[in-house]
Amino acid sequence: MNRRQFIREVFLWSAGATLTIPRFSILPEALAAERPQALLSVAKGEDYAALVARVLKPLGGMAQFVRPGDRVVIKPNIGWDRNPEQAANTHPLVVKAVVAQALEAGAKRVLVFDRTCNEQRRCYTNSGIEQAILDLNDPRAVIEHIDQRKFVPVNITKGKSLTKWELYKDALDCDCYINVPVAKHHGLSRLTLGLKNSMGVIGGNRGSLHHDLGQSLADLATVIRPKLTLIDATRILLRNGPQGGDLKDVSKTDTLIASADPVAADAYATHALFALQPDAIDSTVAAYKLGLGEMDLERIQVLTA
Repeated sequence: MNRRQFIREVFLWSAGATLTIPRFSILPEALAAERPQALLSVAKGEDYAALVARVLKPLGGMAQFVRPGDRVVIKPNIGWDRNPEQAANTHPLVVKAVVAQALEAGAKRVLVFDRTCNEQRRCYTNSGIEQAILDLNDPRAVIEHIDQRKFVPVNITKGKSLTKWELYKDALDCDCYINVPVAKHHGLSRLTLGLKNSMGVIGGNRGSLHHDLGQSLADLATVIRPKLTLIDATRILLRNGPQGGDLKDVSKTDTLIASADPVAADAYATHALFALQPDAIDSTVAAYKLGLGEMDLERIQVLTA
């Protein structure tokens, strides 16, 4: 059956003109050639400010994602009371450069925050991220401590495991949400990358999600939709994540990965950084099945910046 026959048969079946159920098993094969490839950019270098600009350039630069007057949320990982060398949090210079790029693109306001695991003030200070934002000396750039009053209940209509949860209002209301996770090992989910970073914008008892974490993260991704995912792999935590602490567990790779496709970003990072197949990560598989992005490495176009 060719594509034209397939569409005709689906139409007739939907209209009730035939009792023959079309052979849906051919759909992925028939339409695979027409499904656009995911676009992803990779860059390496030790100048992290320049590295952010370089990795975004093949994707059209930050102006492709941030429009003049936009209210922007940039969500790094600031979850742990660790210094930048320990690779438990997003590197402060990467966060600073992403914020600077958003401001240069004309953002009206750039808000940075995370719901931390350790005490918030220590995490914000020792990660170096709070000071990095303050060093920009721009009133449009704000690093905010989580305000519990801003968590609002949200219906997750496409969710399979989660159908309702409390999410941080600013993450939902902004014009542009940019996800900037650090790439690292995780004792429960095996890795924590872009999809896992959404845990920092949800309220409630996060531990209760762990019984079906992969699907829960995919469900959250149906409502937390970043325009850009930029994975910080300048330093990656190979073992004893997500908190780490021992520098022997850290590998300095000076790499950034960027894509508008959050599933493709996680899939590529899983393989390129940790030598695992994308299907080793439950959240990647679940998000792919929900149609949230591409996990087939052969269908991800990688541009080296």
